[in-house]
Amino acid sequence: MVSQKMKTIGFIGGMSWESTVVYYELANRKVREMLGGCHSCKCIMLSVEFDEIQRLQHQNKWDELNAIMADAARRLEMAGADIIVLCTNTMHLCESAIKQNISIPFLHIAEATGEEIINRKISKVALLGTRFTMEKDFYKELLRTKYGIEVLIPTQEERQQIHNIIYNKLVQGIIDEGSRRKFVSIINCLQVQGAQGVILGCTEIPLLISDADVNIPTLNTTKIHAEKAVEWALSQNLK
Repeated sequence: MVSQKMKTIGFIGGMSWESTVVYYELANRKVREMLGGCHSCKCIMLSVEFDEIQRLQHQNKWDELNAIMADAARRLEMAGADIIVLCTNTMHLCESAIKQNISIPFLHIAEATGEEIINRKISKVALLGTRFTMEKDFYKELLRTKYGIEVLIPTQEERQQIHNIIYNKLVQGIIDEGSRRKFVSIINCLQVQGAQGVILGCTEIPLLISDADVNIPTLNTTKIHAEKAVEWALSQNLK
């Protein structure tokens, strides 16, 4: 009975809830794809209050954010989760605090994405996300040092435009053509600089941009992360 032995995924969600819904859907679709029939994903979700999270982010209060994320991970482990999946790119800045407070694995979104980039034989990528994700080293350095991937980011003005669209529109469920055109223009400029693919490094960006919009492959971190978690949950049956 494979379904009974499937490991339980613990999702830290709510950042934003729009993209967390997609995580849940993708994880269940992947289980169905792999097992068929009526199988579904064994998971537990703890959804935080995003207004508090985004306020602390912009106030640069990362100690408080570390405490919130670590507490969420602890609660999921106590509830029976076998692995922690943080349903957002930016909050992986809290990776160390989370790992220090749990005894189960933590699936890093950049590691899952790095493996996918290598599988696609891409060596130079553009990274789009919040200003925190694009400007801080936690994401770029992992891709460079662990996978040998060169990472390009937009100009300072473009980074601010992307950041504003994410927080003022995408996390509020506002998807419009003006935002899409701006993202496509920025991606096209990065392609000219040599980007062979583009990391959609905010879990809301795939709600706006897909392969159909641009001339280089998109790396949908939401899909990559959710599916990698399911693969882990099922692969443990073989051990």
